[in-house]
Amino acid sequence: MLKYFKVMKFIEKLDQACQQNNSLVCIGLDTDLGKIPKHLLNDEDPLFAFNRAIIDQTADLVCAYKPNMAFYEMHGIYGMESLMRTIEYIPKHIPVILDAKRGDIGNTAAAYAKAIFDVYKADATTVNPYLGPDSVLPFAEYRDKGVFVLCLTSNQGARVLQSHGVESGDIALYLKVVKYSLLWNQQYNNIGLVVGATKPQELKEIRSQVGNMPILIPGVGAQGGSVKDSVTAGADKNGLHAIINSSRAIIYADASENFARAARAAAQTLRDEINQYRKSSPPGVQS
Repeated sequence: MLKYFKVMKFIEKLDQACQQNNSLVCIGLDTDLGKIPKHLLNDEDPLFAFNRAIIDQTADLVCAYKPNMAFYEMHGIYGMESLMRTIEYIPKHIPVILDAKRGDIGNTAAAYAKAIFDVYKADATTVNPYLGPDSVLPFAEYRDKGVFVLCLTSNQGARVLQSHGVESGDIALYLKVVKYSLLWNQQYNNIGLVVGATKPQELKEIRSQVGNMPILIPGVGAQGGSVKDSVTAGADKNGLHAIINSSRAIIYADASENFARAARAAAQTLRDEINQYRKSSPPGVQS
């Protein structure tokens, strides 16, 4: 007898992982061969060996993993194979946000979406909206996937374009991105935003406008964003849907053979700090 399984949407998978692990922590797998412990360089696939060890130690502490494609693409076919092995290895109940920041139009955007969702089998990705809806909607057509639109990023130079309009008294560009993302989400119900932890006041303003839409929040840890501000400004009224990403501060917490256990300790510390500031924990989960 054939069995039919309901395809779990990204937001359902995210909520389930958050509840199971009582966590808003997303670990960025920005794996750099120049920074991983030297003994791993003797492995046939050092990138995957490093990632596997991190995942083994942290899978019960996270709500998502976020590999950044750049750290794998720069190694050509070898790196992309490592990325695919990593995504395949991540436990199926934990969503994978493939940080690709793609942004193109028409058939090109559709081809990028097919690669990310059908070939790499990511649960969600990041998208640059600079070319307008043509660069976002081909991704949103994958209704069970998540699409995080770059809105207000954590890097220092972001304001040059993203805050454009403020000085002239017009609405800031990033708020226009919020406006259109809300419209797209009404149609597709799978849109989220990327808002940096280094912009807490703007993050609070954006959360007030988007309700319970998921917000991916990079910038805590090495970039100096406040954990408290990220949680209190970024989580929704139920203490959910803030995906707080930390990469270097966790995966490079230690450069010795003890690196994976050190990464676990850093992830657990971040999870516990986040949970101090959440309004509530997911139902049925003990802090």
